[in-house]
Amino acid sequence: MKLRKLFSTVIVSLALICGASFQARAESAGEALTKASVLETIKKRGVMRVGISTFVPWAFRDKTGEFVGFEVDIAKKIAEDMGLDVEFVPTSFSGIIPALLAGKFDVIITGISIQTKRAMTINYSNPYAQSGQALTANKKLAEGFTTLADFNKPDVVISTRRGTVGAKTAKALFPKAEHRFFDEDIQAFQEVMNGKAHAFVALEPMPTLWALAHADVLFKPLGDQRLTNQLSGFAVRRGDPDILAFLNSWIHMRQADNWLNQRHKFWFGTNEWYELLEVPPVQ
Repeated sequence: MKLRKLFSTVIVSLALICGASFQARAESAGEALTKASVLETIKKRGVMRVGISTFVPWAFRDKTGEFVGFEVDIAKKIAEDMGLDVEFVPTSFSGIIPALLAGKFDVIITGISIQTKRAMTINYSNPYAQSGQALTANKKLAEGFTTLADFNKPDVVISTRRGTVGAKTAKALFPKAEHRFFDEDIQAFQEVMNGKAHAFVALEPMPTLWALAHADVLFKPLGDQRLTNQLSGFAVRRGDPDILAFLNSWIHMRQADNWLNQRHKFWFGTNEWYELLEVPPVQ
């Protein structure tokens, strides 16, 4: 009987020791993860480092050399809400993911589209914005056109830049139309301006900006309807749930109070920001 009691006592003691040891290891691992978290690093540093690539109007330099644009507004707002400063790290788009993985900055905020292959290398936040291909037409040639079907006819001419997503989209949506391809967007645009094509298809915001700049000749017969939708998310290094949770929470809050939508409309739906540039992107 005494031997049994002794054996039971030993088993219970071992269990307690193992449990305590496991808990200690778990707590230690948790502390290590917290210390390694980008969010904690940013808070301690007092500065959020943001990787950007310059594309008008996502991010570009104004007359004074300062960074401005939709993504710049977002990065500054995130930093402001955190009570921190922001540092922009301009990087070529082709090298921006490798630079993130190398620790050159904390997060990519540059309109990077959510794609499956990229998601195997980086973690995306929830979508915070969307863009896509859109159509702008010649008022005279496309008078009365209001639907996609109106442009899918043999006597309709669609102009696009050769080899682009816009060209592929136009071919897919308007197989019956005549398609003319050009080496540059501006050439496809001029074809419509000169009355030689009914419409052109390109990535927003260029169709909207051209329509605003030449409202006497051009219009958007489909309104704000896009031909395709491209979702954008913030990008961070994999294995860090804290920064991802924070960014997703921020997106949720700024979508709920309409801040993101208002800034998107300003940069992609108006030309009020042209005054920031020496030469407007569309003339």
